Amino acid sequence: MRDADITVRVSATADPAAVRSARLGLLLRSLRDGGPRSRGRLAEETGLTRSVATGLVDELVELGLVSCEDAGRRGAGRPGVQVRLVGGAVCGVGAEINVDHLAVLAVDLSGSVIAEARRGIDGRNLPPEIVLDEVADLVADALAEARTAGATVTGITVGVAGLVDATTELVTIAPNLGWRDIDVVAEVRRRLAVTAGSVGPVPPVPPVRVANEATLAATAELEPSDADRADMIVLYGEVGLGGAVVSAGRVVRGRHGWAGEIGHLRVDPRGRLCGCGRTGCWETAVGLRPLLDAATDPDDPVRDPALTLEERLATLVDRARLADGRTLAALDEVGAWLGAGAAVLVNTLNPGTVVLSGYFAVLGEWLLPALETRLAADVLAPHAGGTRVAISTFGPTAAVRGGALVSLEPLLSDPTALAELHGGTR
Repeated sequence: MRDADITVRVSATADPAAVRSARLGLLLRSLRDGGPRSRGRLAEETGLTRSVATGLVDELVELGLVSCEDAGRRGAGRPGVQVRLVGGAVCGVGAEINVDHLAVLAVDLSGSVIAEARRGIDGRNLPPEIVLDEVADLVADALAEARTAGATVTGITVGVAGLVDATTELVTIAPNLGWRDIDVVAEVRRRLAVTAGSVGPVPPVPPVRVANEATLAATAELEPSDADRADMIVLYGEVGLGGAVVSAGRVVRGRHGWAGEIGHLRVDPRGRLCGCGRTGCWETAVGLRPLLDAATDPDDPVRDPALTLEERLATLVDRARLADGRTLAALDEVGAWLGAGAAVLVNTLNPGTVVLSGYFAVLGEWLLPALETRLAADVLAPHAGGTRVAISTFGPTAAVRGGALVSLEPLLSDPTALAELHGGTR
């Protein structure tokens, strides 16, 4: 995005402060997405004049968000000064509430991890109050780690495996958790405030948001440099199946924020009963629960609710590498069902990429063959419509990473807001 785009967006107010904030954010995004560069190159790539870019960089230096470092001499000329993000200066926190696990991740502007934790739970059989207690504990620990590291926390975004109303921010329904109309934002804020008050005077709780966890996973998968990901479908494997559609580089949210509930596409009318009360939803064929049912016995240790998702998946990976017949057959079956559902979406939306995220990414090596075979057979357009299948590098951490990135967005929109956060969330 060049400066002209930013100017058009804020020109209606003719507010010089808004223009300046937008330009500061433009430079921060450019450094985040493209890495360290000289002032001159930043000016050229963002459409700013050299003098404007230099002044803005100086302001970002004063805010502690970037530094200017000598990159060494280039021939006989002057040393090249590189502008780079200051690692660890600020961070966003993402949290996830899922059926069998809770997770939290704090990430700074450069994408480096400041704090991370994951905990296995049996969310279906626990009341919401207990689950919220547990996730608030994890978030409180992450905030403490961030403060110890000297990072200013810009916000907290909680991803939930369920429908989140964009207007009310209520978790309207989370079928696999058995939740309805839960105010996660208020409940998490209240618990964090109590925790903060119990350890003496500390800064106020950072802003809290809530979102669908697959939508957050899609945010993590966005890559500005990859044109094929400007139009993509993200399949987020969990106990069920979360999904998100990205069009022209933006996650499609729909009128009420409920877009992307592809896990409840009906693919097998004679299939299993879904947590939503319907029969044959896509997630009943490809979620972690049906995979475990096909690959293991009920008393298999891999089903222990105390295990983290990573521990479960590590066991399945080990068995697949040892060519365990039952495990491989189960993975092949899930891969075929993934391909069947994905073909419907590819025929409908013609994305550039289908991304396997969540648990699908960890087991992607064994899911891909059957998935791609089914895509080739069921997509009408030649060569599967030109859609490629990619495996996420984030896997089960995609949702919390996306949550952390969303928590950083206010700062990227207005870096001057950091002055209000200093001393308030450190």
